[in-house]
Amino acid sequence: MPLIAWLAAAHLVGVLAGFAAPPAWVAAGSALVCVAGFRKGVGGRAIVIAIVAVGGAASARAAKAERDRCGREAIVPVRAKLDRDAVAGSFVTAELACGSPVGFMVAVGSAPAGTTVRATGIAVRSAKGVVVQHAVLSVVTPPSLWARARNATGASIDRLFGGDAPLIRALVIADKHELSPELRDRFASAGLAHVLAISGLHVGIIAAIVEGLLAGLRVPRAARAPIAFGVVVGYVVMIGAPAAAVRAGVMLGVRAFTRLIQRPTSPWAILALAATGPVVDPWIALEAGFQLSVVGVAALIVATRVADRLPLAPRPRWRRVLASALVCSTIATIATAPLAAWTFGRVSAVAPLSGVIAVPIVALLQPAVLVALAAPYGVLATFVAGAVHPLVVALETLAAFAASLPWASFTLSPTPAAAILGGIASAAVLIACASRQFGRPLIVAGVCSACLAIPTPNEGSGLTELHVIDVGQGDAIALRTPRGRWVLFDAGPAGFGVDAGRAIVLPYLERRGGPLVAFVLSHPHTDHVGGAAAVIQALHPSAYYDPGYAAPTEFYRHSLEEAVDEHAMWRRVHPGDSLVVDGVVITLLGPDSTWAVGLRDPNNASTIALVRAGNVRFLLVGDAEKSEEDWLLQHDSADLHADVLKVGHHGSNTSSTEPFLDAVHPRLALVSVGAGNKYGHPSPETMRAIAEHGAQVLRTDLDGTIVVRTDGRTVSVEAAGDRWTIGPGSEQ
Repeated sequence: MPLIAWLAAAHLVGVLAGFAAPPAWVAAGSALVCVAGFRKGVGGRAIVIAIVAVGGAASARAAKAERDRCGREAIVPVRAKLDRDAVAGSFVTAELACGSPVGFMVAVGSAPAGTTVRATGIAVRSAKGVVVQHAVLSVVTPPSLWARARNATGASIDRLFGGDAPLIRALVIADKHELSPELRDRFASAGLAHVLAISGLHVGIIAAIVEGLLAGLRVPRAARAPIAFGVVVGYVVMIGAPAAAVRAGVMLGVRAFTRLIQRPTSPWAILALAATGPVVDPWIALEAGFQLSVVGVAALIVATRVADRLPLAPRPRWRRVLASALVCSTIATIATAPLAAWTFGRVSAVAPLSGVIAVPIVALLQPAVLVALAAPYGVLATFVAGAVHPLVVALETLAAFAASLPWASFTLSPTPAAAILGGIASAAVLIACASRQFGRPLIVAGVCSACLAIPTPNEGSGLTELHVIDVGQGDAIALRTPRGRWVLFDAGPAGFGVDAGRAIVLPYLERRGGPLVAFVLSHPHTDHVGGAAAVIQALHPSAYYDPGYAAPTEFYRHSLEEAVDEHAMWRRVHPGDSLVVDGVVITLLGPDSTWAVGLRDPNNASTIALVRAGNVRFLLVGDAEKSEEDWLLQHDSADLHADVLKVGHHGSNTSSTEPFLDAVHPRLALVSVGAGNKYGHPSPETMRAIAEHGAQVLRTDLDGTIVVRTDGRTVSVEAAGDRWTIGPGSEQ
């Protein structure tokens, strides 16, 4: 590789290390480079590369410190650029000038995506940034040219394509907000997730089609690439100039320029120029799209060399093309597998074949969409848009078929160590493909793969742990036994393109290891049962505990269907039922079916669980409100005392009554609640009442995921990056 490629790679690695490593590691790396510089026999090129890597790490640390400072000091009125269209009643995300995230619960005002707005309201700080409640928006700066072009293209897509618009939006302007979780899941399982995001594939298709048309018109070869580049620039502007498309455009531009001056340039140098974004903004290096596009292009470069070595000369042309496509797709899948596992929690085994089949469909679909968008609105545009529908159906059918194949994909949640090993293995495969002396790199890849295949023993920590997972406005409470087994109470929300079970809960449990013994549903509201189907499908619990309050909701039905498919024993909760796992006793105190049968609100039919680990007691009450609390006081008041209380109904003022708090008398109260939620949870009055009863209050909206550990005697807490002990348990 040329020097510029080595420097770009070193800077990128340094930036990633700077974000991940403690400052002391960066300082140690700097010292090692200085020492190495004075040693004899160390090449100057190696020293320069090392210095660039350390510089990248330092820039990342500085960028992180600046963004953290900016987020901490943000006060209303807040100025930020909208990520999505804002209307009254909506919750939208935005970015401060420093890049720190901010959320607006819009009460008054509206503005399109890309607008810089001034927001007044009540600022609430959370673990993930600032949320402005009751936000009143006023426009400061209208959207940029790029944002206006993207908004206009999106409006045209909605007008022309009807029911196909969500998928077309993803293919053309990288807007996936309207895609259903089921559709996203099918494309991910089929290895086609990259099709739903603007990438070099989409830009390359446009360039290839334009060059093919120019060749048919017998335009001189030297002029084809510059003309194609001009068309690509127009396409990139029309879709709002997303970063991935700009990178692909830069690569095509450099390629066109080298052809024009007849000075061939290494593809590694072109890739290095396109990957210099982190030099300007280190945060770009953390974007999954950037990482996947850089690794994917590198894989295609080496795959092209491998395909050229194949003994296919005497074969028919279509066989040579198909074999080369399969080689490129396979190597790209192997190279990006660690990133896919880390980012999406899934690796597709059918991706090499499905990707080859999808390319010609997208190659027809994308230009047809652009023709419809470019045509004057009328009969022609409507006709072309109608012709696009069969192609959309073909793409969705391919995804559904590929995802339904046995062993089509594998759900993975790698640890940081496993991700590093996987990255080394992928890099070794790329080096082996690029070199004629491939023995040593393949040995490295094999050793790393063998290490990944070694099962990690899951012996647990010897402690009982209660993990209140931050899933936003919802509940997902994971109990881990001393031997590393799990019992999960609820699985977070789903809907609006988000499945907390798949995106948050499942990776959280899998990265820590251990089987899921049972799933316990508090009640069938979507913010508790929404993610259950994904978790049950992936982790195969042996039992599903249900309060038995039937609700005609889609997510509740899906969770029951998955329980049947995975042969999980369905059990209705009865007061007095108990479950003992590795010495941890879980006693179910409610609900009582005869009392709950006449209820209209599932909240008051919540599963109540008392968890006992030695002398320490945890009380989990779901969304139980005053009625169920009163029922508990009448039937189990002596058993309600607990050291740790999972506060009912996200801290609402309909729960945690004075008599109930008197009976429980917790020392630690945990609130699972979403930052800036539209319900105003938790209630300040409820939080004040809990504090007045002597409990320390922790909230997921402010502290992120909360972990409580006990050895059966003492209780320790981990939240917001800190750890502390709250003293011994109180059960005698």
